[in-house]
Amino acid sequence: MICRCGDCDRWLHPPQPICRHCWSENVSPQPASGRGRIDSFTINHQPWMPGLDVPFVIARVALEEDESIFLTTNIIGCAPTDVAVDDPVVVNFSEEDGIFFPLFERAG
Repeated sequence: MICRCGDCDRWLHPPQPICRHCWSENVSPQPASGRGRIDSFTINHQPWMPGLDVPFVIARVALEEDESIFLTTNIIGCAPTDVAVDDPVVVNFSEEDGIFFPLFERAG
């Protein structure tokens, strides 16, 4: 779910109660496709805490619905060296203590 304005149809992230495009208060969460593309990324080699597996990819993903909407996330399910800018990705939620984190994996 990503917030969307019911008046101008623009997507909003991070969520906010007023549309930054038209100032409408008609904003609510709407289903999103869960697809996007990698806009940029870095490979982290620093184990910031005990038990953290490295290396891992930190990426900025542009959402398919609106490529001006970005999520900062991790890319999972492949070797960090296999990740490239413009790779298509799909969301894969990871649950930890009742909180669901949107992680992405390369599509197809």
